[in-house]
Amino acid sequence: MDGLALAEAKGPRLRREAALATEMDTDMTVESLDHPVDNAPVRTMEHKGLTLEGYSRAAVQTYWRVPELKLGFDLGGQPWSFMSTPNWFVSHSHLDHIAALPVYVARRRMMKMEPPTIYLPVDAIEGVEQLLRAFQKLDRGRLPAKLVGVKAGEEIELSRELVVTPFATRHTIPSLGYLVWERRKKLKPEYQHLIGNDLAIRDLRKQGVEISAEIRIPKIAYLGDSAPQGLDVLPEIYRAEILILEMTFVAPQERPEKIHKFGHTHLDDIIARADRFENDWVIASHFSTRLHPDQIQRIIEKRLPENLRRRLKVWL
Repeated sequence: MDGLALAEAKGPRLRREAALATEMDTDMTVESLDHPVDNAPVRTMEHKGLTLEGYSRAAVQTYWRVPELKLGFDLGGQPWSFMSTPNWFVSHSHLDHIAALPVYVARRRMMKMEPPTIYLPVDAIEGVEQLLRAFQKLDRGRLPAKLVGVKAGEEIELSRELVVTPFATRHTIPSLGYLVWERRKKLKPEYQHLIGNDLAIRDLRKQGVEISAEIRIPKIAYLGDSAPQGLDVLPEIYRAEILILEMTFVAPQERPEKIHKFGHTHLDDIIARADRFENDWVIASHFSTRLHPDQIQRIIEKRLPENLRRRLKVWL
């Protein structure tokens, strides 16, 4: 059988295999794969019904997500399982926080998912658009994504229950932190006596009476890369249930004033603010690679005040 005849004979089989592969792609979701791809380190913790997943080392890669809220922070790397998260908040455009953005967008397209929405400092929009165009040309495939430039103080409504507020941080390039709020409705004090009386509440609402007030619960605060002044921008940062902050440097010989100049935080800065942290958990991350993880852990455990040590998790 010559080559042309062999190709024709194989044609139907190849077409059936391709059709089967397409059908399987349609049926499977990223989270339900029998053999998930372990392509990047991920640490995990659970708190009050939320799962925090991620990893961060300075100049290496930073990425976090909360799957229940369908949002993540920074795209310095992109674990395969993170692909299903549709909303991302980028703190700044240094490569260890943004390098995997094109990969993430391309993977969602490959898996036939909706284009993601990526929020990032407005100053970074033009550069990221150029980046995606360059990779689109190299990859010869579309990279569809909704890029949204944001500024400090704006409000981003993700749903009726979820609002995100960007806040100013202090780094060597334009940067933002993000505060995630849970939004609820609660009866005003003057109507508290009506709790359980659905008929009376319904009648008041029909009359156009506003009987409820909005309350907001700060769920997660994400600092990104910042000098310690970024922590002090909003009082709610210290009251968020989970605070993810950077602690790039911990060694005593590393001078905080020089570290601040380059937009980073030292262990000394956290100790100086120890009494201000009301968070359930403080996640310390983005440690320099100058020290071994064991050294970092020992230094922090030795110097951190007891009232904060119980609630601070060293993410290594």
